[in-house]
Amino acid sequence: MTVERQRSLGGIGVRCRSGATRAELLEWLAGFRLADGVGVRSDSDGSVLALELRPDLADAWTPGWDTLSLRDALGAAVPGGSDDLSREILVAMLASPVRFAFPSLEELAAAVRVRRNIVEAARRTALDFATGSAERPADCWTYAEETGFTVRPGFPLVEALRKATQPTDEGPRYSFSCYRATEYVILLALAEELQQGNPDLLASLQRQWETRAIASARFHDVFLREYGSLEAPLPPRYYVPGDRLWFRNPDEHSADVTGFEGSWVFYLGGGLFSNFWCRKRPWTLEEKCLELFHWRHGTYRDVDGELRMDERVVEERVRQSRRQPDEVAAILEAMMRMREPRGHYGRGGCIDASREYPRWVCPGTSDLALPMQ
Repeated sequence: MTVERQRSLGGIGVRCRSGATRAELLEWLAGFRLADGVGVRSDSDGSVLALELRPDLADAWTPGWDTLSLRDALGAAVPGGSDDLSREILVAMLASPVRFAFPSLEELAAAVRVRRNIVEAARRTALDFATGSAERPADCWTYAEETGFTVRPGFPLVEALRKATQPTDEGPRYSFSCYRATEYVILLALAEELQQGNPDLLASLQRQWETRAIASARFHDVFLREYGSLEAPLPPRYYVPGDRLWFRNPDEHSADVTGFEGSWVFYLGGGLFSNFWCRKRPWTLEEKCLELFHWRHGTYRDVDGELRMDERVVEERVRQSRRQPDEVAAILEAMMRMREPRGHYGRGGCIDASREYPRWVCPGTSDLALPMQ
């Protein structure tokens, strides 16, 4: 199978309505200065329009489905865009090896905006890392074991989420695990979109979080889609800005340290991944691989025999590795392998097979079903 034919299985699919979608799609694409670079074709029964990046552009901008340098490629090829982040999101989706399906152009446009919201919120997020404790601003959040952290009645959800995750440089930072932090960023991004696009669903979301938080596996099921799998993994350097993803710790011993089983992050675009603990220093893929590799060297047992992580040791080992290019190359060769299934440790790396992104949100087509609805 050729590269071009493999690409044709991906891209974006938009369901048609009354023959008007093609013209609307071309007009929308023109707003990103992409109309000439995207092929639009109908499926066999005409019910879906498939959008794909022109093969020559896909090979030039995302060679081997590598999107980490896409922003630079677009800046050189299509200069002067008013929203470079949104264009990077859209082009990465158009170049996808897996089809992104939408029931309307409105849902596609909303998906790009939500991904942009995720990136912008993740860039501003600054937290303290903790697994055994958690804190929220007391004026807008309250906690009960049976409901989790809920928003005080009447306090706007968007503002509460921003206060919990986006402190000023002088303000207090609240304690989160990396997984819970990603949930708050996604929730904020969705709520910001719903303010303009679906206020009724935002009101339901507000009532939900005033009553009971949705977290962990249930959060994933309610709010997210997952693409890629261990059986059909995504290319290891393919990421769309706004993707939530997991870097797995492939070292069995250090993975037993609570909170260091892996690292949940967002892809920010431009080859960078979110760093909630130092927002001014987002990670490159190579930097993230080096950090996870050296977790094995920062692991120790405290006076009670509990496994802990000394992150100062990790930072020093990373600095030492960077001074030895051959060592860095060997580490990256090991870490850039696809991860093994959970519970298995052998020759796998830290790269996950899948990514996650939010569900549909527009009136009439949203498939985001809240338990409180």
